[in-house]
Amino acid sequence: MKSMKFPVEKALAMVALMLVLIVGAASAAPSAIAPSFSGTGLDGRRISSGQLSGKAYIVNFFASWCPPCRAEIPDMVALQNAYKAKGFTFVGIAVNENDESMKKFIKSNGITYPVMMADQKIVSAYGGFVEGGLRAIPTSFVVNRSGNIIRVVPGARSKADFEKMIVEALKPSVKTLK
Repeated sequence: MKSMKFPVEKALAMVALMLVLIVGAASAAPSAIAPSFSGTGLDGRRISSGQLSGKAYIVNFFASWCPPCRAEIPDMVALQNAYKAKGFTFVGIAVNENDESMKKFIKSNGITYPVMMADQKIVSAYGGFVEGGLRAIPTSFVVNRSGNIIRVVPGARSKADFEKMIVEALKPSVKTLK
């Protein structure tokens, strides 16, 4: 059997290339068309992905009984008010709640963005973008103006983190010529 000599420099270059590919893949944001949804918000108005066409939005799965969820809501309300005129909205999806207690929660927290109750259809649709399905809240899905999910964010985030995501989602989409 013939021994293969492999120069150390070549081996190091291959390892470096593999690391670049692995790190690049790990930090890459998902880019897939966001699931379509429609329902009635707790304010009685219809809300659908079709109505949001051309807008940037963040779908936020949350619950009133979840401390990290409650902690990020004041920042989300402030950012909703700051970016609404620029074509952005949050969409709250209340998980394991009842209508009446959630309506009181929305009012007491000054939530100005649409909130609808979670059903299995929307949980399954968005859960397909999370390894193992949607199991933890809060979890947010950042959707750009083109209707693509550009980021999946498990766990609570700061106002600054949300603002960076909103600015990214509001950027004009790059169109490619064919």
